[in-house]
Amino acid sequence: MIVKIKNLRCRTIIGVHDWERRDPQQVMVNIQMEFDGAPAARSDDLADTVDYAAIKKRILEEVERSRFQLLEKLASHILAIAMDDPRVTAATVEVDKPHALRFADSVSVTCSAKR
Repeated sequence: MIVKIKNLRCRTIIGVHDWERRDPQQVMVNIQMEFDGAPAARSDDLADTVDYAAIKKRILEEVERSRFQLLEKLASHILAIAMDDPRVTAATVEVDKPHALRFADSVSVTCSAKR
């Protein structure tokens, strides 16, 4: 099965320029996690599945505390959080930084991992 967290809005210090390091900026996080959902489908028990609410909470806490310069580092850090759950067999993370470039809606970085 696949579970997705879409358009998670976080505020963080991100960027290399002095003006980017002064105030938190919004980033949008999209996460896709693959796992064996058969146990949860049989039991209907949260203990048998990926607790996406707990993962979301941890991502929000960690991102809002972070002070990375690069989107690549932030995306990689979020991917590590998603992969911390041993039931997650593969994950993809996309981090969008709205209005990072003039005349563009956003810039994004995507990274993936598999066990």
